[in-house]
Amino acid sequence: MSAIQHHYAQVNALRLHYLSAGDPQREPLLLLAGFPQSSYAWRGVMPLLAQRFYVIAPDLPGQGDSDLPLEGFDTASLARQTEALLTHLALPQVCLVGHDIGAWVAFALAAQFPARVKKLALLDAGIPGVTLPDALPVTAESAWKTWHFAFHLVADLPETLIAGREADYLDWFLRRKAANPQVFDAAAMQEYLRIFTRPGALRAGLAYYRAVAQSAAQNRAHLQQGRLAMPLLAISAAQGSIADMAAPLRPFAQQVSGVTIEQCGHFIPEEQPAALAQHLHAFF
Repeated sequence: MSAIQHHYAQVNALRLHYLSAGDPQREPLLLLAGFPQSSYAWRGVMPLLAQRFYVIAPDLPGQGDSDLPLEGFDTASLARQTEALLTHLALPQVCLVGHDIGAWVAFALAAQFPARVKKLALLDAGIPGVTLPDALPVTAESAWKTWHFAFHLVADLPETLIAGREADYLDWFLRRKAANPQVFDAAAMQEYLRIFTRPGALRAGLAYYRAVAQSAAQNRAHLQQGRLAMPLLAISAAQGSIADMAAPLRPFAQQVSGVTIEQCGHFIPEEQPAALAQHLHAFF
């Protein structure tokens, strides 16, 4: 993390934490992380991308060390908040990368504010109202990948069962979905436990899932105006959640290309940072 700087910005009454690396005069590249993670997930990728870009990785509202508001977790609201952060940072246009729920927000940002996004990369995520089915299939093969969607939607029960056992939950969630569980060492697990046990963090993290129907309706409404025009790179992981990210996205974007990263599970930025950086360099 020695090459990465920490910052805070007050944006629309929320205090947002973000990381940066590289020369601010270079082309800006924005990275959005997923659940149950934070900007910390990009620590291995940022120095590699900073060789050519000015890299910014914010904690979205409800993530990491950013504020944990009581509302505003639908992706349209999160896209507006992220766009306001770009205005605050005087970045009129960015290359954009999103992983997991960070991909939900990245897609919404590209749909709502297309002039802000030069190119878009989405990592191992179904997008609400777009490529995420309204009813996820439940099979012996897929249940371990998708069970948490229904669990997180239930009111109060997840908080009751997870509170006091956050370390057990994170250990299963992170290490089970990784191709190599040892990629999450003790330092990484301690950092994710730190942010996950902040007062209000569990509620805020689950709020993304509890707003998924609203986010889906918003995306469908935006897509009625037409497909995304900017180039889109869909990055799959050989052992990730979605076997082919690109194919289901093609009806919704004009220019879609796809790549698959081998020997990788769901957490692409941490499992294969060098391979991911190589693909992002080539695309952007």
